[in-house]
Amino acid sequence: MMNNVLSILIAVGIGLPVVSLAVEALRRSPSPPAQLHWAPDIPIQYVEVKGIRLRYIKTGRGPVLVLLHTLRTQLDLFEKVVPKLAGDFTVYALDLPGHGYSDIPAVKYDAEFFADAVEGFLEALNLNDVMLAGVSIGGAIPLIVAARRNSRITRVVAINPYDYVQGRGMARGSLSARLVVMAAGIPVLGETVMRLRNMFIMKNVFEGGVSDPRSIPPQLLKEMYLTGNRKGHYRALINLLRNAESWQSATRNYARIKVPVLFLWGDQDWARPDEREQDHRLVPGASMVTVERGGHFLPLDRPDEVVRHLREFYRHTASLDGLDNL
Repeated sequence: MMNNVLSILIAVGIGLPVVSLAVEALRRSPSPPAQLHWAPDIPIQYVEVKGIRLRYIKTGRGPVLVLLHTLRTQLDLFEKVVPKLAGDFTVYALDLPGHGYSDIPAVKYDAEFFADAVEGFLEALNLNDVMLAGVSIGGAIPLIVAARRNSRITRVVAINPYDYVQGRGMARGSLSARLVVMAAGIPVLGETVMRLRNMFIMKNVFEGGVSDPRSIPPQLLKEMYLTGNRKGHYRALINLLRNAESWQSATRNYARIKVPVLFLWGDQDWARPDEREQDHRLVPGASMVTVERGGHFLPLDRPDEVVRHLREFYRHTASLDGLDNL
């Protein structure tokens, strides 16, 4: 009896990874869209940064604002806020490496790599006097870049930065997210689970990051699912999750930050109050605001509040420098 059970377990252990490889091979890799479904008049552009081709958009006029998305999403995460911000800022939003329709290099996807990529993006486009803002890892990257004393950055808005609990905060969102995070740390199993992904699992993971599931546009969810079918995309995500501790490790340099910083938290974000306060204490002179009825994907849940706080933070810091032009 025991031998039969053992044989079944071995067969499943070998067969499931093989099946997952076949499933992945049959997925159709999507073609990059010619235009944004939510803003067809904003041109999609590409720039090469240290040999990596990054997709980005530019719109609006005024002071420079660069937006950085979360892990596993893409620049379209900001579809609700970009059109409104374009009236006050020259807005840039990009797909981070391994995300969206940017290149998927075979590298170590840790915090330093993403910070290097963003610094390279600013240099490639020669952007100066930048307000660098983002969500999740996109919220932690501006803090890392500012801690490096990058002279192109003049102010930072960190929205729900992902730099606590050894990078496993996503596991607090839902059961599906918890299983994905746990599996990602196990060789073979992590790859197998990722290759067997489906829309139901992805939808459940994303709904764990908002206060109201209706705040996620169905078209956005569909596009992000299809983007995940790009060759090598799932491997990049596993790589990122396996290097997730690097985001918390980077907080040891936050005390070096000299530019104005605003921490913007959703009250239902995955970070707990003590973890939010820890970030606040680490950055000298930082401001902190909590938005009610806001989850991790705050630009989807509370877009008007995100826009309002970005505008107010810029006005406040610019007025201190005598540069208020909004």
